[in-house]
Amino acid sequence: MALPAYTTPGERVWFYSYRTICGLIFFFLIAPIVVIIPLSFNAVPFFTFTEEMLKFDPAGYSLKWYEDFFTSLNWRGAVKNSGIIALFSTLIATFLGTVAALGLSKSEMPFKSTIMALLISPMIVPLIISAAGMYFFYSRIGLQGTYIGVILAHAALGTPFVVITVTATLSGFDLVLIRSAASLGATPTTTFFRIIVPLILPGVISGALFAFITSFDEVVVVLFVGSYEQRTIPWQMFSGIRERISPTILAVATILVIVSIMLLTVVELLRRRTERLRGVTPA
Repeated sequence: MALPAYTTPGERVWFYSYRTICGLIFFFLIAPIVVIIPLSFNAVPFFTFTEEMLKFDPAGYSLKWYEDFFTSLNWRGAVKNSGIIALFSTLIATFLGTVAALGLSKSEMPFKSTIMALLISPMIVPLIISAAGMYFFYSRIGLQGTYIGVILAHAALGTPFVVITVTATLSGFDLVLIRSAASLGATPTTTFFRIIVPLILPGVISGALFAFITSFDEVVVVLFVGSYEQRTIPWQMFSGIRERISPTILAVATILVIVSIMLLTVVELLRRRTERLRGVTPA
């Protein structure tokens, strides 16, 4: 973008300096993630670029680590556990977070700030503290080392994301629509499913995707609350780094990065759709 002719030298310096700083910050955040992608195609079991890779010699590249991921029983079991736990914890977190956000959107709701602080506390409290507390609590009620315990723990971590996204969606909700529906004879149930739900659905789906990503990538809580039977992909990666270093971990990390990018793209598309529905941006 060209600068206007009337800009001062100081404004020009700030314009280019600001973009340079943003580029450096972006590189600092993205470079450690991007570097693992070519390493996952290494033909030898090293976590470094070989001479053949640097020369772009086809002999230095291989798909055997991806093949190992898709054929290994340990990795297949981890994928299955991650999918089951993430799915059910997302369903629970989405339901609880949506209900909580709808309640907090009411003007007559008492102690709204205190309740909101409690609901989003899992995002603020260090994860190791939450994991230790869940471990002692679940051990007493017999849920430690069970699928139900891990699912409930991940649901607790994902609920704040749903609360925040749905609350943000409801902040632009026009209450006149509810009054209009009531004046036309619609019951509260009809109003909820025909008016409220369609308008807040993008926020609900966005929160559900964030909850799913949180559960799918989480490792600390499952180490405390789960057992070997609930071993997830992050747990398998963590164990692999400690016990048997293999580039298969890099292949799995690459796949997870791609999945995360796809989910975040969906979230961004939903955000833009929400803005169009609210009239913030043109269609």
